[in-house]
This record gives sequence, structure tokens and C-alpha cells, in this order.
Amino acid sequence: QIPESIGQIQATDPVVSSETSVNTDTEPGLADKLSVLLIDDNADVVLYLNTLLHEDYKLLVAENGKTGLQMARERIPDLIISDIMMPEMDGYTLCTTLKEDLRTSHIPVIMLTARADHDSKMTGLTAGADAYLAKPFNPEELFIRIEKLVELRKSLQEYYKQIVHSDLPVTQELTSQDKEDRFIMEVRNILLEHLSDESFGIEQLCSNLAVSRSQLYRKFAALTDTTVNQYIISLRLLKAKEMLRSTDLNVSEVAFDTGFKNLSHFSRAFREKFGYPPSRVKV
Repeated sequence: QIPESIGQIQATDPVVSSETSVNTDTEPGLADKLSVLLIDDNADVVLYLNTLLHEDYKLLVAENGKTGLQMARERIPDLIISDIMMPEMDGYTLCTTLKEDLRTSHIPVIMLTARADHDSKMTGLTAGADAYLAKPFNPEELFIRIEKLVELRKSLQEYYKQIVHSDLPVTQELTSQDKEDRFIMEVRNILLEHLSDESFGIEQLCSNLAVSRSQLYRKFAALTDTTVNQYIISLRLLKAKEMLRSTDLNVSEVAFDTGFKNLSHFSRAFREKFGYPPSRVKV
């Protein structure tokens, strides 16, 4: 039976609607699933997508572009599947807005439309869509599109992991104009600016970036497969290693100058990251 409205779908199917407060984090295995935001005002389409995807993905639902944009900013899903012709905000405007917003610019977008003509497809791709499927679509093609976008995300994660964990001088600048490169660079520069301040943490970083804690956590993890806290420690240790090599400061001074309150904690973290104690660098 087709539900009368999208808001009814979650009553019998494992979909999280924008109109519910269902806590999906408690569902067994759900935390390990990638999250997909479905944005479509057609309940039949949403129900069909739910049937195809609910076993492999954690699904979120919005019934128009305006609500979808709000959910995307709040939840930072791993992937968005959106219709084009919708009330409140159409798919083209939605996609352009998502790609221009630093909080959501990294999220892949698959656009679904009844318009299969060349001009409509070009408009969607120009708006920043990562894939474009005409209705009715072949489920296998959708699965392949999702799989390829997930693979691309993993490749990007490896790229950014190399940047954030690179044993290169941390003063080296990223020069790319890519939004994600600039986001990583901005996070790093803010942390470097406050590196000696042991009280500078996540709340202050979020304030500087003008994002919420959850937005920062989800975007940073999506890009780097690393937590922000892990990166802060890694950056401090990389800076400490550079200072031990290039200055006359002793181990204790370097530890405190890079935000470590406790010398033994610093020495232990340094050894875990580099495989040898900080004292060896000064030899």
C-alpha cells in the first residue's frame, strides 16, 4: 500500500523523516551504514527508493528542496538523492546551494528527473550534480552510481588523510582553490594559530569556522576518515617534531609550546606516532 504522504513512510519502513524524532543511532548496525538523504515530494518514489536502499543505507527523507537543504546542513549525510521538480525549492537551486555551502559542498548529489533531454542534464551537471538519472531509472544503474561515488569518496579520504597526517613541515600551504582543500587548510591554520593554547578546543574551532560541532565532526570525518580530536593531536605532534629539529628548545619547552599540559603524555603520544621518543630528535 502506498502511503498518502512521505511523513507516513517511517511508520512501517526504516526511514527517518524530517517530521520525526526517531533515534536511529540505537538501531543495530545502523551506525556503520552510510546515510542517504532522499529529497522528493513524490511518496511513491520515496517508497520505491526506500525498498531499494534501506538494507544497506541509513535513510533520511525530506519532501521538498527547502526542507532537504535544512536537513542536509543539520545532518551532513554521506549522499543525497534529489528530485528536480519540487515545491519550495527545485533540485537545481538545491544542488547549487549545497555545492556553494562549505558545510555541504563535499556531499555527492544524484539528481533524478523525468526530463531526459540534453539541456536538462547539462543544467543539472552545471548546478554541481555528481550524477544524473532519468526516470524511470534502472535500479542497477542507481546502485552502480552510488558505488562509484562511494569509491570516489574513499579515494578523496586517502588524499586528505595524507595531507592531515603528512610528516612534512606543517607550515607548508595548500594553494588549491577547491572548497574542500580550503576547508582543510582553514582548519589547520586556525589550529596552528592557537597551538600553544592548551585550552583551545573544539568549541573555539567551531566558532572560528562558523559551524556547529556536529557539522564539523561529520564534514571532517567524511573528508579525512579521521576525527577532529585525532587531527589536533597529530598536528601538535608534527609541529613539535619540527620545533625539536629546528630550534634550541628542549623537550619540555616544545611540549608546552605545542599545547601539551603533561610532559609524560606528550612523550607517550610522540612515541606512539613516530616510533621513537622526542629526546632522540634532539640528539
